[in-house]
Amino acid sequence: MNANINKRAIRFRRMIDTLLSAHKNECADIVLTNGRLVNVLTREIYTADVAIKDEYILLTGDCSGVVGPRTRILDLSGGFICPGFIDAHMHFESSMLTVSEFSKLSIISGTTTLIADPHEIANVAGIEGMRAMIDEAAVLPNRVLFTIPCMVPDAPGLETAGASVTSGNVGLLLGHDLVQGIGEMQGFSNVKPVYEHTPSLIDDLLASVSLAFALKKTVEGNAPGLSGADLAAHILACGGSTSCHETTSKAECIEKLRNNITVFMREGSTQKNMAECIKAVTEDGLDSRKLVLATDDMLAQDLLGLGHMNEIIRRTIEQGIDPVEAIQMATINAARHFALNDIGAVAPGKIADLAIVSDLEKMTVKMVLLNGSIAARDGELLLAIPPYKYPNRLKNTIRRAPVKYEEFFWRSAENNEKVDVIKVIPNQNLTGREQCVLPVKDGIVAADPGQDVIYIFVVERYGATGRTGKGFVKGFGLERGAVALSVAHDAHNIVACGVDLHDVALAVNRVIKMGGGVALINESKVIGDIALPIAGLMTDELSGREVSEKIAALEQAAAERLGCKLAAPFMHLSFLTLVTSPELKITDKGLVDTVKHEFLNGAEKVPTKPFVLKS
Repeated sequence: MNANINKRAIRFRRMIDTLLSAHKNECADIVLTNGRLVNVLTREIYTADVAIKDEYILLTGDCSGVVGPRTRILDLSGGFICPGFIDAHMHFESSMLTVSEFSKLSIISGTTTLIADPHEIANVAGIEGMRAMIDEAAVLPNRVLFTIPCMVPDAPGLETAGASVTSGNVGLLLGHDLVQGIGEMQGFSNVKPVYEHTPSLIDDLLASVSLAFALKKTVEGNAPGLSGADLAAHILACGGSTSCHETTSKAECIEKLRNNITVFMREGSTQKNMAECIKAVTEDGLDSRKLVLATDDMLAQDLLGLGHMNEIIRRTIEQGIDPVEAIQMATINAARHFALNDIGAVAPGKIADLAIVSDLEKMTVKMVLLNGSIAARDGELLLAIPPYKYPNRLKNTIRRAPVKYEEFFWRSAENNEKVDVIKVIPNQNLTGREQCVLPVKDGIVAADPGQDVIYIFVVERYGATGRTGKGFVKGFGLERGAVALSVAHDAHNIVACGVDLHDVALAVNRVIKMGGGVALINESKVIGDIALPIAGLMTDELSGREVSEKIAALEQAAAERLGCKLAAPFMHLSFLTLVTSPELKITDKGLVDTVKHEFLNGAEKVPTKPFVLKS
């Protein structure tokens, strides 16, 4: 018998003895009294005690019969007993925090389970990078599971990544106990262009999906804007049952629900789609069982200042959803999607991961239990989680020489140049597209802050090609100076934007010197930076609170000293390189029309022959 199954059987037998034996040699470890149980199985709230033994729920209701001399009684003073919250789709790398530091900030607000997609570190360091993150999660008290990418990079030929993941090597991790399944299937988000230009990718994706199903793992989708036959093709590529966290309208949400897709209503730091998706319930009265709350990308300062899933639940209630129904969307709905049968509800045999809430409208979390033990109280973590140090081989991933100012020249013989420009859409990873006429100064196409059009560049960081993609972006709101960072979805080359080319070069070189990070330059001076030595994405040298403070200070400097008007500017900038999302993006190879799968402004043409995938 499997050791874990045997251990569970032994504990359940002890629990049966506790409940039924006339001789009370066994008793509950903890009994929560004077509380109101939020039952997500029946969508009701009622007065009930909850008894816990070892890490499991023993009994709900009248628990006086299982109280013994060793039982700890916790009076909740009318507090609401909720299942621990689940973030169904998130990326640690976007917070710039390690798994440990993110967990410290999320546990205190009631999040007990994280379903993480290590897509970002996979693009930099492949299987090795993902394995390091999984190893870190294995020693933590909260539940961290991974949905791993089966294709890196997602768009071969459009960008240069630091590693490769395909059906040939994804099996090295897919069988791991902490690997829930395959993560967001971005490689087939742009259905028609992939089908027309790179059909071999579909075969490779299906090979990975077949392996996942053979191992009884789940497969997650990524279907922004897909409808009709395109949506059906994406569902089939995911094996016929999947999710999507890229849904941005009510109509899109309804179509996906009708097609058996679990819609992860994204509500992160910069991508906020829940208020639109939830209209499928509030306006059209659809069943909410396949609606799940998820953050995707969260900033450390938001985790610390606002909360995590409790804050997303609060916003959902604010949209007119019954509090218990909103809590279902962050507990039992997610657990059922992933077939996580031991969490998601408060009932006998479930893991005792609980969030005790004092006010359901405000979702104020007073106490958190993990595996039957008190983990946090009044926003203070009571468990010791030591810092985790990543191996040095994941800390030297910027492998290119410093750039020269001249590398950023876009030459023109005209007096003015008409160019395609990326248009920022606040609070989305989608972008628009405009054509702007820009001045040419000394034979170089220039930024025009008067039109809110500034330079944007992507510098290949892996030492593979030395390329620099050149373009312009509108809506970033930068009036002077430059910003550069090594967090640039999904290949994570160095992305930089700015008004002054000298400052752009200095910002890029500062990021190179730090081995990854964020740098702000104005008038040739560094006005702020943070090093991100782990794959150029995260830091294990600072606590979550320290990262939160540093990023908040950098955002303030961007606003006050560079004139940036965009909230969360670094996260917005990092998504301007995401070529699996519409409509216009930029990579180290140039400006990309992601709808048509082609380069613009004279950049190289997209290959039309099938790619040869290497494991």
